[in-house]
Amino acid sequence: MALLGNLLKNGIRLSNVVRLRKFNALRQQRKVFRKLIRKAQFTKFGATYHFDDLLRSAEFGTDKEFYSKYKEYVPIHDYNKMFDGWWKQTLAGEKNVAWPGKVKYFALSSGTSEAATKYIPVTKAMSKAIQRTSIRQILTLGKYQNLPSTLYEKGCLMLGGSTDLNAREGHFEGDLSGITASRLPLWFERFYKPGRDIAQERDWAHKLDEITEQAASWDIGYVVGVPAWIQLLMEKIIARYNVKTIHDIWPNLMVFCHGGVSFEPYRQGFEKLLAHPITYIETYLASEGFIAYQTHPDAEGMQLVLNNGLFFEFIPFNEQNFSPDGELVQKPQTLMIDEVEEGKEYALLLSTCSGAWRYLIGDTIRFVDKKSAEIVITGRTKHFLSMCGEHLSVDNMNKAIEMVSDELNISIREFTVAGVAHDTLFAHHWYIGTNDQVDANELRNRLDAKLKELNDDYAVERKHALKDISVTVLPTKTFYDWMESRGKMGGQNKFPRVLKKGLIGEWEGFLKK
Repeated sequence: MALLGNLLKNGIRLSNVVRLRKFNALRQQRKVFRKLIRKAQFTKFGATYHFDDLLRSAEFGTDKEFYSKYKEYVPIHDYNKMFDGWWKQTLAGEKNVAWPGKVKYFALSSGTSEAATKYIPVTKAMSKAIQRTSIRQILTLGKYQNLPSTLYEKGCLMLGGSTDLNAREGHFEGDLSGITASRLPLWFERFYKPGRDIAQERDWAHKLDEITEQAASWDIGYVVGVPAWIQLLMEKIIARYNVKTIHDIWPNLMVFCHGGVSFEPYRQGFEKLLAHPITYIETYLASEGFIAYQTHPDAEGMQLVLNNGLFFEFIPFNEQNFSPDGELVQKPQTLMIDEVEEGKEYALLLSTCSGAWRYLIGDTIRFVDKKSAEIVITGRTKHFLSMCGEHLSVDNMNKAIEMVSDELNISIREFTVAGVAHDTLFAHHWYIGTNDQVDANELRNRLDAKLKELNDDYAVERKHALKDISVTVLPTKTFYDWMESRGKMGGQNKFPRVLKKGLIGEWEGFLKK
């Protein structure tokens, strides 16, 4: 077995050497664009929006001619526009609608802000693209010098949705994590935990119980999942076996591959469950595709996947392109990868091998290294507060929560904030989830102070229209109970960081019960 680990590690390092070549983001994206348009030109979508002409421009035109025509021919789509116009036909079983062939798998997603379920097509091409990117991410482990060769022989616990997908009218539907886990390559099955039987379990609480009962018999080296659920599982395992840390059960745990939300608010509580430091690797895997991942240990952010079935566009996230409620204006400015700037926020548009075209995914990002196309996720187009010009982003919130947690030596597992009326002006109401003892007034004052340091607009408005902030401290379980009441336990589900519109009333009504 030690020989296998050494072979794998040496192979991974060799692959990284081979992959070291000049990085040209624009060239990669133009090539992806050509492939996507060529593949989809004979679909209904392609015929409607002149993909044949776009293909000629991409193959024979000047560098940016194809993109000028793409913006001219194809409108921007949000989910409702894409689904009502195209994906609804795909869901009904029609072939060659927005991507060639019939789509057999749909990822169910409600994001964190909408109650209605979204149906995101997952084509064969997208499944293969996700697998390719996943393998590329595994190959980057060779750059982490602190990881021994024995790690490559250990089990990998992937905590996701059920692989027992719902069969419905000629297709299958479920969480993307369940879809991908149900189609793992055979060579990976010997490493995969919790194994196919437990992975099929649909009841989230029962799945966690089953994993907990089996945990002591597994030799886990990696865990993969959303931070909140991984931490909850680790706490259950520690309690079940009456040990101090997760390393008493999994002494070889060395890597946590996380995504979905910022890890920083969870870090302090998470690390209390460990006997020694582990390596953290961030990923950006959405229902619409595998968008980015951390490629080396010193990376500030994640590198966009520019050469595997995804074509990116970027909308500057500012008042010229978005309303105060996060709604996109008519004819916003859109940019390609070579036109972006470091330090600025952008909303993402995706065109994909699942038949999404100029699709507003709803996430906002910031480039931290344009040369390497490295980004950090800053929030959602509708998950920010700007009631009176304070422009408070989820990135600001995460950083403030992290700083306050460190100062007070408490673990804040979940939080959310709502904008409320304050006489004729405005206020913010924070709900903080922690199981540690803390004075709500001190927490409120420190949080307010940190936000003023992080955001100049917030500091200005606290002197004018934003008259107050209040803090309600709740047990962490309250947040998970609310998610359970909405049928949003486990998998890729996350608690919304900002409550708007109907969600505020729903949350307050739940708390009154």
